[in-house]
Amino acid sequence: MSELYAAVDCGTNSVRLLVARFEDGRLVEVDRRLHITRLGQGVDATGRFHPEALRRTLDAMRDFASQLDALAVRHRRVVATSAARDAANSAEFFDGVRAALGVPAEIISGQDEAELSRLGALRGLSGPGQPVLAQPVLVMDIGGGSTELVLDHAVSLDVGSVRLRERFLAGDPPTRSEIDAATAYLDGLLDASGIDFAAVETWVGVGGTATSLSALAHRMEVYDRTVVHGSVVSNQAVAALAESLLRMPIADVAALPTMVPGRADVICGGALICHRVGRRLRVPMRVSEADILDGISWGMAGM
Repeated sequence: MSELYAAVDCGTNSVRLLVARFEDGRLVEVDRRLHITRLGQGVDATGRFHPEALRRTLDAMRDFASQLDALAVRHRRVVATSAARDAANSAEFFDGVRAALGVPAEIISGQDEAELSRLGALRGLSGPGQPVLAQPVLVMDIGGGSTELVLDHAVSLDVGSVRLRERFLAGDPPTRSEIDAATAYLDGLLDASGIDFAAVETWVGVGGTATSLSALAHRMEVYDRTVVHGSVVSNQAVAALAESLLRMPIADVAALPTMVPGRADVICGGALICHRVGRRLRVPMRVSEADILDGISWGMAGM
């Protein structure tokens, strides 16, 4: 039996687990879990973890731990990203993760986060049946608190779906002035990012925003990750989805087929980020279900 590897990603909106093994140079998924815990709830405004957000997140860690113990997984790595980089009261989080999983949580930089996402996405899209990706490839990972872009270098922008919603898009649905302010802010960040958008030949989107937009664009009644992986969403479709989601009350978004509970209030922010990236590109978005978790796994296995 091949060794098992467990990768845990503690993000601003969700915490996720991937258990995998490697066979003949391929990553084989054993288990994949997600909890929407909103660890970054209010962090942008207060600089601190909210007690309820910590409780939800540590409950999820204990759920992960029970599964890893049942599978006797020895190789474990936990990475924490945007929210943990910004919170002043992080000691309880780190103590709780170590108590649950037996390993420390590592705060990784935005650049490291971007590189791990790139590794996972490109390995995941290079398997049998996948087309050869035209170079250069831009990998985009829209998280809850930050957005990572990797072309010839990695850039981490201090904005994600949760942060944009909390900072700019307060209305339900957001007002035109709120949307305009958010758009201007995003355009300023993207224009100053140093990414040569004109050079991009392939655009790859990873993470919950990209996969959710793919499911909506393809009018799925039930989410099917095998269909989402490698799917293509045109820039026109991204723009139309962003406009539609920004006009919808949260209750209506939550009722959409395939919408993950806990994502309905922030998907409009993620869609707007995706749209502002897409309008700078002349190629559609190819969506990858393989992401930072896969990159962490490849790194642990030394492959």
